[in-house]
This record gives sequence, structure tokens and C-alpha cells, in this order.
Amino acid sequence: EEWRLIMEKILTLLTAAVIFAFLAGCGSTAQQGQLERFIEAHVAKVGPLTTESNLVYWQAATTGKAEYYDKYSKLQLRIRRLYCDAQDFAFIKEIKESGRIKNARLNRQLDKLYYAYMRNQVEPELLEEIVSLDSEIQEQYSSFRGTVDGEKVTMSDIYIILTTEKDCRKRELAWKASKQVGNAIAGDLIRLVKLRNKAAQEIGFDNYHTLSIIAGEQSVKELDHIFGELCESTTEPFVRLKNELDIILADSYGIDVEDLMPWHYHDPFFQRTPLVYEQDLDEYYKNQDVKELAEEFYAGVGLPVDDILARSDLYDREGKYPHAFSHDIDRRGDVRILCNLQNTERWMETILHELGHAIYSKYHDHNEPWLLREPAHSFTTEAIAMFFGRLSRNAAWMQVMLDLSDEERREIEGVSEKYLRFQQVLFVRWALVMYNFEKQLYADPDRDLNDLWWELVEKYQFIKSPPGPVDAGWASKLHFTSAPCYYHNYMLGELLASQLHHYIIHKVFKLESGRDISYVDEKKLGDYLRKKVFGQGALYHWNDMIERATGEPLTPRYFIKQFVQ
Repeated sequence: EEWRLIMEKILTLLTAAVIFAFLAGCGSTAQQGQLERFIEAHVAKVGPLTTESNLVYWQAATTGKAEYYDKYSKLQLRIRRLYCDAQDFAFIKEIKESGRIKNARLNRQLDKLYYAYMRNQVEPELLEEIVSLDSEIQEQYSSFRGTVDGEKVTMSDIYIILTTEKDCRKRELAWKASKQVGNAIAGDLIRLVKLRNKAAQEIGFDNYHTLSIIAGEQSVKELDHIFGELCESTTEPFVRLKNELDIILADSYGIDVEDLMPWHYHDPFFQRTPLVYEQDLDEYYKNQDVKELAEEFYAGVGLPVDDILARSDLYDREGKYPHAFSHDIDRRGDVRILCNLQNTERWMETILHELGHAIYSKYHDHNEPWLLREPAHSFTTEAIAMFFGRLSRNAAWMQVMLDLSDEERREIEGVSEKYLRFQQVLFVRWALVMYNFEKQLYADPDRDLNDLWWELVEKYQFIKSPPGPVDAGWASKLHFTSAPCYYHNYMLGELLASQLHHYIIHKVFKLESGRDISYVDEKKLGDYLRKKVFGQGALYHWNDMIERATGEPLTPRYFIKQFVQ
């Protein structure tokens, strides 16, 4: 009798478990169906609006016309209002927190929706004010031209002066001209920072910087750790390389090292290495066509870009956006780049870089859902752009692409490797300035930001502030306006580029070393990237994608090994 009672209790428990599992399964199936219908309706609304908005922004950036910036602002507001809907967000949040969606592809779309809606849960009037002011600043930035002795100059003009001019007064005037837009927009930019903070605080975050990182599926603590490690590992090599550079620069201008000023470093922000060693790499590009070189190279690795270039806008003119970007119009293959090309090493790197972004977008699997037809993360597309951009200073690549002799390659090999190594160490120091400044900008926008900027520049780049009143030249850095709280992703991109390079050399090509690798005509490279990185888009969380592609999560180890040790 006792045994029979035990068996009855067991059967009762088993029956209850089966019923519960059945009901839970029914609930899961019902929720999945609801989510699928929601996504279908959402994409039907947001997809066409996004395409239209992207096209209008392209028109704005290529013409500088106010009418397009105004239209773009209105379209952006319509899109963000879709993500403002509190009922929609409550529905998405409930499903996400239930944990019942087991389909990986659907779950990833749920994540995308959750963060997109979360960051837009602000009052409609505040949202409209943010979008409108953001657009106004971008319009002013894009159309602004600095002046030297009363004459307007483009950024291309400024780069030429900073890389070739020996007259220190002319250099100073050009450098200051590159900063004039900062003074023009700084007041509005700080107002925009405060509005963004107000919106973030409405959602429950301390400031917009924190919100941006969390909504980007990253961790402030982890980023602080990575940047701390990079700072410690690069301080000694940077001091050594910069001291050597300072001697060369001072000698070239006929001044003492202690008299070097920011305008002596060939780049408005000293984020690129001056080409001042035994060989000037620009000499090897000046009689080339960097567009044709890039097109030939990408075709050779099985990632043709001729269609991208045919849609692109590549050369400088009045009113046009003065820098460069890649633009995915419709998530169905209409990808373009904007550049202001010259036949220099800087622009060789830039077009390789922007086409790296573009191929990532072009080669997404178009059978994947619309929400997943984008990179796994913004820094993973930066990694691909940087992976290819580095080739402009790679001696093996230069020899093949520029048809150099063995003797010419030997002449530039040590120097090009030094340029590449110094560039990476230098970029770490520059990224430390940007990351720490923007973090403090959003933590306290009322502090003296001009002084803060130079404190950080002196701390991390060892460049002293010029004499006289400190201005808002920091605001001339385009990322504060067009890509807020984003710059750390460039550094993560560099880390991943080195991790990919290491894996490709050792596991895909099965080589002992990447010393002589040019990647030219290596179709295995294109095949690997399309299969392991581009195709699935955002199907996997960024660290899952990296682990699937390289066998381990993101790590600074390979960057430090390649460029620092």
C-alpha cells in the first residue's frame, strides 16, 4: 500500500510537470508568434524610412545644402518616434525578460529591438529638440570652411600644408584654421550634450555616455580595464618613438625640440604618424591612382568593389562633407563611400579603410532578417576597415600593388614597418585622449572643457598647449557631432584587426609568420571573411561572432604582440 501511494505521487508530479511544460511551450509558441508579427510590422515601417533617410543624408553630405539636412532631420525624427512608443517597448521588454524565445535568430532580433527602443524612451518634445539641434550642428560642421589670411581653405588644403610646409607661421595658421569650426559649434554642442544627458537620465542612466555603452552591449568597467592595459603597455614605447620623432621634426624646422607646437606634427590632432623618416611614403603614391589601386586589390581577394565605387562620391568640392565615410543605403547591397581623394598615403589608407566598411555591408546574407543585416557591432566593421587600411604602409603590399623592385622594397621596408608600428602606438595614445575626454564631457559638461582637453593631450600625447587663450578647438573633431560616445570602438577595432590577422595567417593560410604577407590576390582571405564575418551580419552577439571567427573572444593580446612588444 505504501509503495502504491509513492507511485501515485510520482505519477501526479510527472503529470503536473508535463502539463506545465506543455503550457509553457504553448506560451512560448504564442509569444514567438506575437514577436514575429511585431517584427514584420515594425520592419515594414522602419525599413523604407531608413532607406529614405540614408539617401537624403547622402544628398546632404555630398552637396552641403540646408534643404537636405532639414529633410534628414525630419526623417530621423520620424524614425526615432517609432522607437519612442512606450507600449511597444513594454511588449518587447516583457518578452525579453520572460526568456521564452529560444530561437537564436529571433532572440537576436529581440535584443536589437530592445536596445533601440530603450535608448529612445524619452519625451517627444525632448527627442525633437535633440534631433533638430544635432542636424543643425552637422550641417554647420559639414559646410564650414576655415580661413588662412582671409582665404577659405578645405581640409584637403590644410592636410597638404601640414604635411609639406616648412614655414612655421603658415603651419600655425593652417592648424588654427582646422580648429575654427570648433569655436563656431562648441556652444551648441555643449547644449546638445546636456540634452542627451537629460534624455539618458529620463531612462534611468547617469548620463548619455553610459547609456550609449550599455545600449551598445558593452561594459564601462571592461572598457576602462582595456584602456588602462593599453595605456600601461604603450607609455614607454610611445615616449621613445616620440622623442626620436621630435628630434627629426625640430631639425626639419630649424627649431629646438622644446619649441615644438601642435602644428608641427603633420596632423591636426596628432593621430597619424608624420611621414618624416628616411623614406616619405607619399612619394610612392603621388604618381598612382589610389582609387584604381583599391579597386584592383579588392577584386583580387574576391571581394569586388566596382559597383560600390560606381555609386560613390570620391573627390573634393565646395560644400561637400570634408572627411570620409561608408554608407549602407538599404541593407540590400546599395553601399557607397564618400571620400576627398588625393594620391597620398593618407588617402590610400582612407579608401582601403572605407571600402573595408563597405564590403562588410555589401556581403551580408540578404536572406537574413532586415534587423540582422548589419555588422555584429560597430567596432567589428571598424576592425575590417582597419585590417585593410593598414596595408597602405605594408611593404609587401606596396611592392606588389605599386610594382616596386626588390631594392625599392628593401629601402622602404624598415621605414614602413616603423611607420605602421608607430601609427598603432600613437593611435592608442590618441584614443586615450578621446575616450577619457568624452567620458568626462558627459559626466560634467559645465566644467572648463578647453582646459580639460589640453590636460589630457599633455598627459597621453605629451604635446603642450599653445600659448595664449585656450579655445574650443577640441570641438572640431567630427566625432563629437556625428558619432557621439563612439570613439572607443576604433580602438576595439584595432584590437580585433590584429586578432583577425593572427588567425588568418596561422589558421587560414597556415603560415608560421605574417612578415611577408601582402594579401594581394589571396582569395582565401575573401572567402574566410564572407563566411565567418560578413555573411551572418548581426546574427550573433559581437563576442560570440569573434569567438566563432577566431577561436577566442576579443583580446588585446595580439595587438600588443604585433605592435607594442
